[in-house]
Amino acid sequence: MIDMNVFKQFQEAIKHLGDMAQPEALTDEQRVSRAKAVMHSKIDRHLAMDLEACVNCGYCSEACQFYQRTGDAKYTPTRKLDLLRRVHSREISALAPIKRLFTRDITAQDLEAWQELVYDSCTECGRCSMVCPMGINIARGVSVMRESLFEAGLAPLEIMAVAQEQTGRGTVFGVGPAELLTCVEALRAQGIPVPLDEPRADVLLVSTVIDVLLFQDALAATARILNHLGVNWTLRSAGFEAANFGLLSGSETLQKLASKRLIDEALAIGAKTVILPECGHAYAALRWEGQLEDGQPLPFEVVAAAEFVGRAVQQGQLKLQPGDASQKITYHDACKLARHGGVIEEPRAALKALGMNYQDTTPTAELNWCCGGGSGAFLLNRDAPLRHKAWQIKKEQINATGADTVVVSCASCRLNFIEGAEIDEWSTHIESLVVMVAQQLPAKPTA
Repeated sequence: MIDMNVFKQFQEAIKHLGDMAQPEALTDEQRVSRAKAVMHSKIDRHLAMDLEACVNCGYCSEACQFYQRTGDAKYTPTRKLDLLRRVHSREISALAPIKRLFTRDITAQDLEAWQELVYDSCTECGRCSMVCPMGINIARGVSVMRESLFEAGLAPLEIMAVAQEQTGRGTVFGVGPAELLTCVEALRAQGIPVPLDEPRADVLLVSTVIDVLLFQDALAATARILNHLGVNWTLRSAGFEAANFGLLSGSETLQKLASKRLIDEALAIGAKTVILPECGHAYAALRWEGQLEDGQPLPFEVVAAAEFVGRAVQQGQLKLQPGDASQKITYHDACKLARHGGVIEEPRAALKALGMNYQDTTPTAELNWCCGGGSGAFLLNRDAPLRHKAWQIKKEQINATGADTVVVSCASCRLNFIEGAEIDEWSTHIESLVVMVAQQLPAKPTA
């Protein structure tokens, strides 16, 4: 259980995040020039094909939680790529000299208007891409738009503030090595062995500011599971923060810097595996974007906590005590894990091993609906009403299962569920997957 007073303090801190940002003063011409430079560098053959392939069928709007809850055409996913299309059409495409005659150039005002479309009303969940009959990777195009807006100095101030803090101070929400140590000592006081700064280990466990401040139960549960399995693991003070605000803000440079801290520590201890916490975007940042400085693949495996635990169950390494068979539970697939990463069967294997009454939502797995709070949307103050409308789709689908508990494997989802439940006075219990598993560990390791 989390301390709701701490949760409210976290919510209050978010309200003042924008005041901490230090935006760069740019002219309109500079903003447009910088944004276009990113677009030109990112529009490769694949993205160009995506920009030209849209047939305006509307399927993507049927898959988007923001469009579905508002009916507002501006939230149509493919429309979020219109500025990219315009630049490609009049400046890059084979017919650019002709199209330039009747295609309007983009302006700083266009860029400002698109901030809401690619940050507030898009979590890059990828559901639209799944249903697109033309196979257009809309989520990738939105990511390029975020990069363009960041370089134009137009990332939302809340996300900009945390990205600047992570880059400049190496902390997130003020959490750094000292705060991690305090958290570790608190877990040790509960009788949970937590190795910290071991010089060699097979497994590097990383965490996030959310776990250190709010969801210590998830960090404690992961530690208990690793200890139960006899894993040689450690946390490292110099590289534990998996949250990547370079990825969320749209800065490739900051993204690589944040990942480098984790990669360097994994290399230093000779880790064979890095276990990421319950954090969807952290998975995307290190699993799919992480690489060595020379561009080579990482020499260690990167897995999500739910993925690791599920594998241990599937392979017979982790046996769990049967729980209450009358307790009805369901699972919310984190978009970055399921839809982007294919982590679908592992978490279900862990949950079904609990011996409870498990019921999937409809739809589920790779077609699961996003909760609406991912990719930094939870931090945007102005986005709260829209975000809540999107979350209510999930609430209705969970209600339809009759479950008394919804299990999540992403802390951002957990935050958004808790906020939504508080607003709607929703009684369904919200729980972390690793916490559920740790509660059912046998008293002694099985042979």
